Amino acid sequence: MARIVGVDIPNEKRVVISLTYIYGIGLTTSQKILKACNISEDIRVKDLTDDQITSLQELEKEYEKLGAIQDRTSTAYLEKLIQIREELEQQEIELLQL
Repeated sequence: MARIVGVDIPNEKRVVISLTYIYGIGLTTSQKILKACNISEDIRVKDLTDDQITSLQELEKEYEKLGAIQDRTSTAYLEKLIQIREELEQQEIELLQL
């Protein structure tokens, strides 16, 4: 089995399908990754060369960094929403006290 971003992907499946075993990578992203690495979607994982596996691992790291950036953005957005909700609740309490 090839190991990419800490995930063992199945050897007997086509690489385009095997990459979807990695959390956060769907079929469309898998196709984009393979196109960027110049690897055919029809090749089986067991038939990948060491160079192809290395290029997949390097590209996956870039996607992982992008995911981390998106997670931080989502967290900041949620924190802002919580802050707004708390402010609205405080205003409501003040209006009820009048």
